[in-house]
Amino acid sequence: MAIRNLFTAGGVVMWPLLVFSLLGVALIIERVIFWVKVTGKQNRVVHEVLKLYRLDNVVSALEALRQNADLPIARIFLAALELEEPTPEEFRLALESEAQAEIPVLKRFQNIFETIIGLAPLLGLLGTVLGLITSFASLDIGDVGGTKTVGVTSGISEALVSTASGLVVAILTLFFANSFRGLYQRQIAWIQEYGGQLELLYRRRYEQRRNQG
Repeated sequence: MAIRNLFTAGGVVMWPLLVFSLLGVALIIERVIFWVKVTGKQNRVVHEVLKLYRLDNVVSALEALRQNADLPIARIFLAALELEEPTPEEFRLALESEAQAEIPVLKRFQNIFETIIGLAPLLGLLGTVLGLITSFASLDIGDVGGTKTVGVTSGISEALVSTASGLVVAILTLFFANSFRGLYQRQIAWIQEYGGQLELLYRRRYEQRRNQG
């Protein structure tokens, strides 16, 4: 079925479904680019920073973080390391508060994805119902088995196009939304793990300075 015929068969709801599909594709591409960049760079940057910090090369560690400030983990580490001689408790609070601030960045567009997943099938169903109403409205009871009945059968088949289209949009969006949700959960666990390592290193340095003082 040609695209033009598809829209004719699906009815008026095909236009909001088209908008949903284009919006979903655009946001999916943005999220894919974001997660490819994050997963590709963060592991290397964090290991380098932790290595420099263990060697008491704090200046180089800060410089490495500032060069990669577009990464969530770099911004979280910077929020704590740029404090002026914080206590371990203040250091931990800085890490935690900045991690909370990064959550909306990691979960970006999740609400829009959920809206598309919820509304696309309903719009498709609405299109089918409207198509069925139109088909049955043209049915002549006294012409059962005649040419009009054949037209109604064809109209019902075409009316189901909108439901199928809504399901396709919802299923594809759901697949990517769940993938992004999994990446977000892994990222949170990863931030907690390496944030804990940085906090432990800072506590050791803090205790050493106190003992030397």
